[in-house]
Amino acid sequence: MPLFNILLVLIVAGVILWLINTYIPMDGKIKSILNIVFVVVIIIWLLKVFGQLNGLMNITV
Repeated sequence: MPLFNILLVLIVAGVILWLINTYIPMDGKIKSILNIVFVVVIIIWLLKVFGQLNGLMNITV
C-alpha cells in the first residue's frame, strides 16, 4: 500500500474521530472508551499494513 494511501486513511480517520467527539453529545466515559477503541483499531491496522502481524496470524489454537 503506498504511503500516500496510508496517510490519507489516517487523516480521514482522524477527522471522523474529531467530528464524532465534537458534534455527537455523549458521556465522557463513553467518549474516552470510543477514542481508545478507535486508536487500538488504527494501530492494529497499521501493524497489519506494515506486515508486523503476519506472525500472529499463523498461530493456531
